[in-house]
Amino acid sequence: MSRRRLTLMVAGVLTLVLGGAGALLPVPYVALSPGPTENTLGDVKGKPVITVSGHQTYPTSGKLSLVTVAYQGGPGARIDLLTALRGWMDPTVAVVPEETIFPKAVSVKEVEQQNTQEMSSSQQDATAAALNELKIPIKVIVAVASTQKGKPADGKLLRNDEITAVDGAPVRTVDDVSAGVHKHKVGEEVQFGVVREGKPMTVKVGTVAGPSGPIVGVMMGLQFKFPFTVNVNVGDVGGPSAGLMFSLGIYDKITPGALTGGKSIAGTGTITPEGKVGPIGGIQQKMVGARDAGATVFLTPAENCDDAVQAVPKGLRLVKVSTMHEAVQAIDTLRTGSGQVASCPVR
Repeated sequence: MSRRRLTLMVAGVLTLVLGGAGALLPVPYVALSPGPTENTLGDVKGKPVITVSGHQTYPTSGKLSLVTVAYQGGPGARIDLLTALRGWMDPTVAVVPEETIFPKAVSVKEVEQQNTQEMSSSQQDATAAALNELKIPIKVIVAVASTQKGKPADGKLLRNDEITAVDGAPVRTVDDVSAGVHKHKVGEEVQFGVVREGKPMTVKVGTVAGPSGPIVGVMMGLQFKFPFTVNVNVGDVGGPSAGLMFSLGIYDKITPGALTGGKSIAGTGTITPEGKVGPIGGIQQKMVGARDAGATVFLTPAENCDDAVQAVPKGLRLVKVSTMHEAVQAIDTLRTGSGQVASCPVR
């Protein structure tokens, strides 16, 4: 064998070896693909997704399915270059920079905790949206979300404490509490009227200097007291994007008749207590998951329509919704065939 042929052969082998090794190198990207689809009217691992106690429920049929996105990769478990290349060539997969899902200043555990918290909040908001749609009264309270470590409220005010008054003055909003605290001078005590685990009490908390005046070091938020109990079971699903489908599932369970008329309907969208539907991420993967699960109709947040129409799977009808009320009306129309529903416009 000539020296030239031998050199070329060795170079070829080295190229293959280096190329193969390079393909296995981890890269800072995350692959997003269609995740599990769960029927909010059905069960997950033998337990109902939605359980209602203390209010009349009714039999229903069909599907009102939430859709999810699965991810592969992330800090500590990065995908290799070959996996990323396969994802880029697969129209059902999105390969995005790692920091899109895992910001550099936030750990994987913190992201997962945030997703869990957002899911819990979305379930509360979904229950409120369903009850507001049905004109069922809801009590709104100001509650402790958290306290700052080392600040006066730490250990004195506890998570989920209901704040009813500041210095004897009733409060109805978070701003009422802040205004009451700011009436004090730094170092003075604030007297909080609190309901903790059903028991009224008074808690005195000192103040320290904050960026714009005295503070006690408490984060507050609004919580709802519903006239009956709604529990949601979705396993390991996180994030706020199932809000709309939770609210529709709750609505269907506590109203007579089957909302879908037996149809398989999927959808996505965040929800506010007032019933406003917000945009979400991963719309392409969620539509694929919905169609694979047998859905023929997909409730699409109005702000996601432009992206959705560019990647809608064959056989899936996009219905544009901006509010829960619009979603209920659209499903009613589809069930009865009595009119037209808003669709995502093709541009």
